[in-house]
Amino acid sequence: MHLPSSKQCRELHESTMADPVLHPDTTNPLHHHQTQPLKEIAIDYTPEACSHCPNSNTITLTFDHRGGARWRTTTRFHYGTFSSLIQCPKGNTNGLNFNLYLSSLEGEKSQDEIDFEFLGKDRTIVQTNYFSGGNGNKEKIHHLGFDASDGFHEYVIKWSCDVIEWLIDGKVVRREEKKEGKGFPQKPMFLYASIWDASCIANGMWAGKYDGSDAPYVCLYKDIHVPTSTAVK
Repeated sequence: MHLPSSKQCRELHESTMADPVLHPDTTNPLHHHQTQPLKEIAIDYTPEACSHCPNSNTITLTFDHRGGARWRTTTRFHYGTFSSLIQCPKGNTNGLNFNLYLSSLEGEKSQDEIDFEFLGKDRTIVQTNYFSGGNGNKEKIHHLGFDASDGFHEYVIKWSCDVIEWLIDGKVVRREEKKEGKGFPQKPMFLYASIWDASCIANGMWAGKYDGSDAPYVCLYKDIHVPTSTAVK
């Protein structure tokens, strides 16, 4: 794969300045990409547990006796701003993981990835992380100041060739810059979201142990936007 130089990357960002009519991002010119509502998705498994309404730009994921489901964009993107309003499931969500993340390919051991992950044992926190060439272990926990199931909140990933920012309700909660000699996500990536039982991770220490007493669990996504100008065919 031919990857752009830093100069080419800057030129790419400068050449894709947003049309202010199209959900503009004006907080940082480095990430000033044209974004548009997500119109089409692919469902990786349990399609009956995932519903998508393109007209209202909403997606519903359900976890119940069928298990969970995962959706993704139909194309990869090479840098840009990705956003969604999310309302996490209510009730006893112990053991579940619900999320919004970028990945070059889910399940690939050498994947690049950038994550927002909600841990069912505590909906007042969210975990961020990123991977380069399959190497992660860069987790950070952020205290939200609210229960993520109480209403919709905006979660944004801004990704360039040398900077990643994670934002919640317009506030930057984490910023990572590329460091010399260190891996950094640079492969084109899909936008993904899923809900699944993560009880097996760290023997339940990560997300808790699944209880299921309040199933079905529904995770809602709306006003999902992607940087159409950087889509990779």
